[in-house]
Amino acid sequence: MKLTVKHLEQIQEILQKEELDYQLELNDGKIIIMGPSDIQSSEIGSRFIWLLMNWVAPRNLGRVLDSSGGFILPNSDLKAPDVSFVSAARMRQSPRYFAQMVPDLTVEIKSQSDRIPPLQEKIQLFLTLGSQIGILIDPDRLTLTVYRRNSELEILTNSDILTIPELFPGWELPISELWPPVFE
Repeated sequence: MKLTVKHLEQIQEILQKEELDYQLELNDGKIIIMGPSDIQSSEIGSRFIWLLMNWVAPRNLGRVLDSSGGFILPNSDLKAPDVSFVSAARMRQSPRYFAQMVPDLTVEIKSQSDRIPPLQEKIQLFLTLGSQIGILIDPDRLTLTVYRRNSELEILTNSDILTIPELFPGWELPISELWPPVFE
């Protein structure tokens, strides 16, 4: 039996009644249960959102979403990237439901328990279905990999600067600003 978004919503309802806080995704008719992320990965996601929102919001470029924002994809999967962006032209108003579209930007952040290949597959799926840019952040290697449709991978390290002129002309993000600081 291939499960649907409706089945996923029923399971979410049961989990909520039991006060169990799990994030669910639908992948090829199978429900994937994901536990909370580690603190460092969560902070990297927050930093990326904050740094991107500082550029996007004043220019009304679109919507920057966190890992709770679910997308029903054209293949009927329901996915929630760690960070995503949808242009204002494509999403004039935030729906009170999952977005039935593919985000323009998809960001995945490797958590302590993640393996890289499934994250790469998820990014490739988004790109195949219409995302313009995919990003994989690996805190273990202190790298950020940029995926573009029909283009070579771009691996950035601490001394590099991320630019995404296709979506955010003029925006620059020094990779070193993503990593959580160590307080003295």
